Amino acid sequence: MADIPAAGTVPEMRRDEELTTADGRPLRVALRRSQRQLRRRAFYLVAPLLVFLLVTFGWPIANMIAGSVYNPEVAHFLPLTSSAISDWDGEDVPGEDVFAAMAMDMESGLANRTIGRAAGRINREIPGARSLVMGTARDLEDMQPPYREAFLAEDERWGDLEFWRLIKRETRIVTPAYYLLALDFEYNSRGEIVERPEIYQVYRQLFWRTAWMSLTITALCVLLGYPVAHLLATLPLKTSNVLMILVLLPFWTSLLVRTSAWIVLLQQQGVINDLLVWANIIDASGRIRMIYNQTGTIIAMTHILLPFMILPLYSVMKTIPPSYMRAARSLGATQFTAFTKVYMPLTIPGVAAGVLLVFILAIGYYITPALVGGESGIFISNLIAQNMQGTSAQLKLASALATILLVGVLFFYWLFNKLIGVDRLKFG
Repeated sequence: MADIPAAGTVPEMRRDEELTTADGRPLRVALRRSQRQLRRRAFYLVAPLLVFLLVTFGWPIANMIAGSVYNPEVAHFLPLTSSAISDWDGEDVPGEDVFAAMAMDMESGLANRTIGRAAGRINREIPGARSLVMGTARDLEDMQPPYREAFLAEDERWGDLEFWRLIKRETRIVTPAYYLLALDFEYNSRGEIVERPEIYQVYRQLFWRTAWMSLTITALCVLLGYPVAHLLATLPLKTSNVLMILVLLPFWTSLLVRTSAWIVLLQQQGVINDLLVWANIIDASGRIRMIYNQTGTIIAMTHILLPFMILPLYSVMKTIPPSYMRAARSLGATQFTAFTKVYMPLTIPGVAAGVLLVFILAIGYYITPALVGGESGIFISNLIAQNMQGTSAQLKLASALATILLVGVLFFYWLFNKLIGVDRLKFG
């Protein structure tokens, strides 16, 4: 007689037995299939948003990065010259094969009206190169081989090694030249990387200025926003609602209007200087210059970005129970000790969120520095915008500057994540 299990016990399942579903499929297989279906359904739900981000965010950034290193003008419009000059050592005037290739490229370039674009690209590095190329191209019909002697007889500048070294350098379709320029470096006539003359060094200075001014603005937002957020979180609801309206009120006004208001307030004949003169704090002839410089940019941007610091702080402070401070006081701590040892550490997620938000917004700001910054208070974003409206080469330089700025922001985000942890942030 088979053993019958005692009441209240569960019979052991043999190892070779496997749980199955009602239709006889193995349970493990059914679970895996169900999970795959759930993941597929979730992917289909987020697919429109993913496509939208790729089209409106990912593709433009990838196109910008590619444009910063893509240099097709000379290589595409002087294809035969690019091929012939690739083996040139750069120590002497190129041989007949290079000059013959240049003559054929000029002939086809005149027919297609493309030689001027290649000449214009070279002219940005060597002034007068466009007139040299275009003048020789127009006289090409009267020339006979050997073209090396004919070109040199036409204009002795065809024997300039710097000109040919530039052509060889510019025939590279992928080049780091614009990144070097964005960091105030350049190629010399021999193709070596050298620092630009001090008079032309502007980009590195702007990057450093953008960084330290953004950090200054972020620090001021913390100092000003922390007590305001604390008041919002601790005052009675009726009073805190009125303060919250005042915090949110700037969002209801155009950014351009707010910035223009600061111009009226800060200019030398403005409201603040008039009040200081009226109060005999300063003399009428010694009015303070607070606009069209770094001071004006810092003041205006601190005011504009302050709500982005207050709101994350408020959202964290509102969740801190008041009983924590009372418990610390009852255990003998002073008000200052209880605030610094108990309350402030609990607000770190809000401080971190506000710092990250304000710094990233500040480092890419454009309108406010353009209106109130003058020459000494503009950011690198203003120079990027200026180059975006120029020639093809300026557009590539703008792409290189923007890419460097993007890498800098990503590095700051990585460092911030290492030190504080993005998972601890609370934006409200």
